[in-house]
Amino acid sequence: MNEMNNTIGESIQEVLFNRYPAEAVRQLEQLQTEKMAEILAGHPVSKTIKIWERISPQLAAKILEELPVAYAAELLKQIDPNRGASILLSIMDVEKREQIINSTEPKAGSDLRRALSFEPNSAGALMEARVMYFRPDMTVAEVLNVLRARPRRAYRKLYTVDNENHLLGMIEIEDLALSDHNATLSEIESVPPAVLEVTAGREELVSVFEKYKVTDLPVIDFERRFVGVVRYHVLLEATLEENSADLQTMVGVSKDERALSPASFSIRKRLPWLQINLVTAFMAAAVVGVFEDTIAKYTALAVLLPVVAGQSGNTGAQALAVTLRGLALKEIYPRMWFRVTLKEFNAGLVNGLAVAITTGIGVYFWSQSLGLTMVIFFAMIMSMIIAGVSGAVIPIMLTISGQDPAQSSSIFLTTVTDIAGFFSFLGIATLFITLSIL
Repeated sequence: MNEMNNTIGESIQEVLFNRYPAEAVRQLEQLQTEKMAEILAGHPVSKTIKIWERISPQLAAKILEELPVAYAAELLKQIDPNRGASILLSIMDVEKREQIINSTEPKAGSDLRRALSFEPNSAGALMEARVMYFRPDMTVAEVLNVLRARPRRAYRKLYTVDNENHLLGMIEIEDLALSDHNATLSEIESVPPAVLEVTAGREELVSVFEKYKVTDLPVIDFERRFVGVVRYHVLLEATLEENSADLQTMVGVSKDERALSPASFSIRKRLPWLQINLVTAFMAAAVVGVFEDTIAKYTALAVLLPVVAGQSGNTGAQALAVTLRGLALKEIYPRMWFRVTLKEFNAGLVNGLAVAITTGIGVYFWSQSLGLTMVIFFAMIMSMIIAGVSGAVIPIMLTISGQDPAQSSSIFLTTVTDIAGFFSFLGIATLFITLSIL
């Protein structure tokens, strides 16, 4: 009988978790951490994922500390990497954090490490991730019960979020203590004077703090989900540390080139890439050389060749810029390569068709040659598809190999787009000559 009751209870919980996750989180937050861990551990991760996506990272971290590492690894495999990073950052034990990451499958672990990495002195690197947030429909009494059940901490402000964890408002702890216990948080919350994105640099942080004269500011990710708080004293300490580091590098030793860096430093930084660029340029020239006879027969091909190469280069650069931004802001991760590639393939196909029609019309009126028009029409579509896909794949592949995609992607992309443009245009022209179409 007890076994049947347990089965019924678990079934009811699963329905609550899947259909009413917001209400389920509200009920769970009233329980002790150990009890929450016991309830969630009684269900597969796939059945409780909506709960983990909504519960505050600080509370989620405390629950995970009560559960086996295998459970945590499975959760982090299924949950969004940015959300998983927020939970991991709330785990104070660094060894425990590493143990969990190492237990996840390699692709998920790699994405988590990228999500946990931020530029030095950025909002993401300086923020305190161990923050609690609440729902605006919770009452003051409910929030006070939650705070009493958690370890004592010096809370200055509380924050409210919607069901997708988007930041809504903030509440001063004094206002909470003095408010009617039956009042909801939506009645006493106010809009934060400013928010910071995780990628905000030190200069922006200083500017915002000075403008609004606040002691801390909430931090959001690229989807406007609340992920942490930057405290003013942390920013001040980081600024002092950076200034001390600057004093040590005044002799000219630096990892990054500056406008007045020594020429030898610039040479060491630039020359290897110039040599690589030279090799890739010869590769593109070799493709043109293969079709030397074709160009000799139809000199008009030489006139139109830069048009195809130029359009494929612009297409690749657009895809590269979007992909680099996505990687930098952690909108995408290497394991998402297929989705990104498919999107750029579709974009290259549609844009290629549109540009090919315009180009074909212009070439026909200029040359009065239907064969030449068909050559550039098909070459434009093919080269723009290849360029778009390459602009997405190259930075992702460099990221997987541990290289900086922002530093070397453009060189490899230029090579691919040039070769794609030359080969598609001259290759199709050669085929048409063989078929006596051109």
